[in-house]
Amino acid sequence: MNDPRENDFQSMAVLIDADNTQLPKIESVLHELSAYGRIIVKKAYGNWKKQILSKWEDEIKRLAIKAEQQFDYVAGKNTTDIAMVIDAMDLLHTGMYDAVALVSSDSDFTPLAVRLRESGMYVIGVGEKKTPEAFCNACDDFIYLEYLKSSEPKKQKKTDKKSQKSTKKQDSAVADSIDERDSDAPDIDEIHTLLRIAYEKYQDDDGFINVSSAGTYIKRVKPEFNTYLYGFQKLSDLIRAFPERYEIKRYPTNGNAGVVMYRCR
Repeated sequence: MNDPRENDFQSMAVLIDADNTQLPKIESVLHELSAYGRIIVKKAYGNWKKQILSKWEDEIKRLAIKAEQQFDYVAGKNTTDIAMVIDAMDLLHTGMYDAVALVSSDSDFTPLAVRLRESGMYVIGVGEKKTPEAFCNACDDFIYLEYLKSSEPKKQKKTDKKSQKSTKKQDSAVADSIDERDSDAPDIDEIHTLLRIAYEKYQDDDGFINVSSAGTYIKRVKPEFNTYLYGFQKLSDLIRAFPERYEIKRYPTNGNAGVVMYRCR
């Protein structure tokens, strides 16, 4: 099978070992993985009756992740790993998926990663730097959680406008215009974050990325994304509104207005 990074329409399954990953990083993990392809399956495994996993519920609901309950049939034995392995093999044999992401720092998943690769699936591991080298090497690609941002509580996402004006006047002006139209307008900072992720993943040899490709990626991460919510008719208009963040280029094409490209400053 082809490398999912070469095709925007690949199908991916994401399997999360809740016992061996960081909850605050889960949203960033999904953002990062969406750059590889379309996520079809999102599952998190754990014994949700455990106090240590009690904070997962809200995030699982918000990110539309399917929670798979796994009871500990024997004290001291974790059945989560076995459940993930069974599901991964079931997904493999459907023939519907080109890639699978194993979100865990547990080396026990090394044989699974090896088996999936042998069957032609593209395997992406996601875990902490402490993840054993064997598991990392068994994957086609490995993403370290330490390099991903933690999700901020929604209450902390609202920034003080006076502070905005003193640091990023243009950002503040756009935010103010949004506030005047809709008090429940989304946080535009998240879009800037996604634009940068898309830029880092899809830039060409000249360091530019097609705005259309970035838009496809953002819609993959946030299906509800619409530039009108942020006060702009098109994504290219939103990008042009922040010259301190982005450089714009237009490449003319036959019979068309041209292809709009950008790169982050």
